[in-house]
Amino acid sequence: MAEPDTEQNPVDQTPEALIPTVVADELHIVYRVHGAKTGKGSATAALSRIVKRGEERGVRKVHAVRGVSFVAYRGEAVGLIGSNGSGKSTLLRAIAGLLPAESGRVYTNGQPSLLGVNAALMNDLTGERNVILGGLAMGMSREQVRERYQEIVDFSGINEKGDFITLPMRTYSSGMAARLRFSIAAAKDHDVLMIDEALATGDRKFQVRSEQRIRELRKSAGTVFLVSHNNKSIRDTCDRVLWLERGELRMDGPTEEVLKEYEKFTGK
Repeated sequence: MAEPDTEQNPVDQTPEALIPTVVADELHIVYRVHGAKTGKGSATAALSRIVKRGEERGVRKVHAVRGVSFVAYRGEAVGLIGSNGSGKSTLLRAIAGLLPAESGRVYTNGQPSLLGVNAALMNDLTGERNVILGGLAMGMSREQVRERYQEIVDFSGINEKGDFITLPMRTYSSGMAARLRFSIAAAKDHDVLMIDEALATGDRKFQVRSEQRIRELRKSAGTVFLVSHNNKSIRDTCDRVLWLERGELRMDGPTEEVLKEYEKFTGK
């Protein structure tokens, strides 16, 4: 693979900033949606028809990401914007290795972590147990989890109106659960951390804490991807923005330049 063209790098030309962490090379992601209709005959006969024809009737293809290419660098915070259904979350899942490419490739330098996956929470367990299990799932040792436990709880703010950390997760609001997920994920330094709308939850005080933590993660040589419909969060957090529409990369550049064009497009 050819070396990335560093002349197009939108961040400062420092040695650390020029270390690629994620490379998407003409990436295509296609979902196959199976219809509810069932044909006559046995499953063996149906499988035979699929093999013969290559595609079965009732299977619809959704081309969610279309030929997206970019290079992300160490120390960057990259915002992902676009209309609903534009492919933002799909792109993050592909970077995390959760979706196969139809064609093209994604290369990562280090371990990508998608918020809400590595820190998966279980509704029947208490918040306390989920902090421990989530930390272990992200690769922290038990000692590290113990050391950072109170910091995680305090950061999430879920105990500000009661001792919710001792209650099962099913008693939490969606906002409380999202804040705890972010707090668990943010307790560890990441090579590549991907956040999907986490900063849209909670009050402004939590958002400010989250944005500060993202800046700290960048300083520790990580790369952060943030999907958000809140342009202010993107402006406050990211120095670069990828704008997706209908699965295609419409624009890639400095935050203010891209947001200015996006706001013209949306009329907001």
